[in-house]
Amino acid sequence: MPASPHYPPRRIPTPSHPFPVALGHESVARTIEFAPPAISRRHALLFGLVGALYLAVLLAVLTGSRLVDLDWALQRLHPYRQWPGALPYLDVWVVAGQRGPTALAACLWLGLRCRRTRSARPLLVMGTALLLLNLTVGGVKLLTGRLGPHYAQVAGSPELFSGGTIFPSGHTANAVVTWGVLAYLAGRWRRTGAALAGCTAVSVGLTTVYLGTHWLSDVLAGWAAGALVLLALPLAEPAVAALDARLRGRRPVAGRPAPVPAPRRPQPVQARSTTPSRTVRLSRSERYSMVSTASGATARTVRQPRAAASSRARSSGRPG
Repeated sequence: MPASPHYPPRRIPTPSHPFPVALGHESVARTIEFAPPAISRRHALLFGLVGALYLAVLLAVLTGSRLVDLDWALQRLHPYRQWPGALPYLDVWVVAGQRGPTALAACLWLGLRCRRTRSARPLLVMGTALLLLNLTVGGVKLLTGRLGPHYAQVAGSPELFSGGTIFPSGHTANAVVTWGVLAYLAGRWRRTGAALAGCTAVSVGLTTVYLGTHWLSDVLAGWAAGALVLLALPLAEPAVAALDARLRGRRPVAGRPAPVPAPRRPQPVQARSTTPSRTVRLSRSERYSMVSTASGATARTVRQPRAAASSRARSSGRPG
């Protein structure tokens, strides 16, 4: 439709990185555009602080600082021997940080949610988080090669580059990521889920120190590594949305913009009279009298005012 001074053309804003996708069930192609996520300053600051904490723990272990001395002090204390009453319960509770049982249970629940919402986003978010966890935590484990407290060889040493896979704590990082993703996908229960996930991650990390399977520095690094994965999830949301669109039967279309609907003409507003209406009693013949319009093409019924009704009644000899 050509532009007119009364109806100027509208400009539809588009994001800087469009991702066009066409619906396979429709004849007209639609484009679905995914914009890059907007990260707030608070989010960026928190990401930087957690990353700095992770790096500080890593440097403290590499340099053999007082944190390593604290690790050995707790190892010599043997908490599971000092308080053996809690050993049966904590030995079972530590399973909440194992990747196999927790990830399987979480994926089963998320699969039911995907079926209910007809979207693969919950499982894709969990898969993305676990992939990031394996790449980051697994890579650091292989590079450091640290041995655990039960396999330590030299007292007071950080036990690095000895073929171990203990730093950072996989139990702790997995507890942070698995339960944190469930809280991330909880919707209106996100705050409650975040509190429960935090308590679970903290208790699982301290349980590994109690059992002697990890150093305290391993647990600190595991908390930081898991938190970094959770903070990186919003950055992966565009890719998750694009993959979810493909799995739901949509295919990418290059160079085919979406049709722009024509602007609707505004309907004229009918003027309303501000004078109050009055009820006039008319006879049957006057009530249904037809008065032709100026063009004579259409006839319409006109309600006679009071003065006209009175004058008509006097001329006809009938009382008004």
